[in-house]
Amino acid sequence: QVQLVESGGGLVQAGGSLRLSCAASRNIFSMSAMGWYRQAPGKQRELVATITRGGSTNYADSVKGRFTISRDNAESTLYLQRNNLKPEDKAVYYCNANVWLGPTYWGQGTQVTVSS
Repeated sequence: QVQLVESGGGLVQAGGSLRLSCAASRNIFSMSAMGWYRQAPGKQRELVATITRGGSTNYADSVKGRFTISRDNAESTLYLQRNNLKPEDKAVYYCNANVWLGPTYWGQGTQVTVSS
């Protein structure tokens, strides 16, 4: 059974930092490009950052220089370190696994609220 379980969401003040984690099933993590997406109220889900199996990263312009995506292949865990958080970063953050030549999986999401 495939599982993606996010954690680390919560309430943080503007300018603060927070790290999200996504624990993935071992059977898919090593075969997947991983990513973080977010969905703010009333808006479509959008890409935040992605990381390939080889470690190449890609970021949305709105988070470049503030967010860092990383993966621990030994622990089958994806991370998103977020610094200098802004009120507009408030959203539900979703972990994504895009299996090579296979399906895409989503986590259940974790809420992040940034107070000004």
